[in-house]
Amino acid sequence: MPLWSSQSQTLETDAGFRVALAEATRGSEEGGVPIGACLVSADGKVLGQGHNMRIQNSSATLHAEISALENAGRLPASAYRGATMYTTLSPCDMCTGACIMYKVKRVVIGENKTFVGGEELLKQKGIEVVVLQNDKCQELMKKFIKEKPGDWNEDIGEEGK
Repeated sequence: MPLWSSQSQTLETDAGFRVALAEATRGSEEGGVPIGACLVSADGKVLGQGHNMRIQNSSATLHAEISALENAGRLPASAYRGATMYTTLSPCDMCTGACIMYKVKRVVIGENKTFVGGEELLKQKGIEVVVLQNDKCQELMKKFIKEKPGDWNEDIGEEGK
C-alpha cells in the first residue's frame, strides 16, 4: 500500500512526510538550513531521503530535494514515474526543475508561508502539488530565518539584507 493518500490530513502522518520532517530537524540540529526531503516510489518504498547540506558541506547546490535524489542513487527513469517527493518547504527553482526533469508525479510540501518556490511551474507541467501548512515545518524555518538571515538569503540566491 502506498505511503501517501489523496487527503492532505493523511499526508502529514505518512512515512514519507515523517522522514522529510526528521531530515529537516536533523539539518537544524547540524546548524544547517532546516529543510528535509524524501522520495517515495509509487508502491510506497523510500527511494532516497536527505536534508539541505549547503552549510555543512559548503555546497552550492545540495538542497534537500537534490540530497534525496542523490541518496536514491542512479535509478532508471521509470523509477521516478508515479513517485512522490515530500519536502518540508516549497521547492526552489533548482529543485522544481529536478522534479520536472525526472517526471515525479506529485510533490507534497510541508509549508509555503516562509517561501514560495516553483509550485505553479510544477502544476503547469502536470505534477500534482499538495501543500500541508505544517506548523513544525513553519517553526523550523521561522527560527532559522530569524537566527541566520544571511545564510537563508544565500540559500535562496538573494543578496544579503
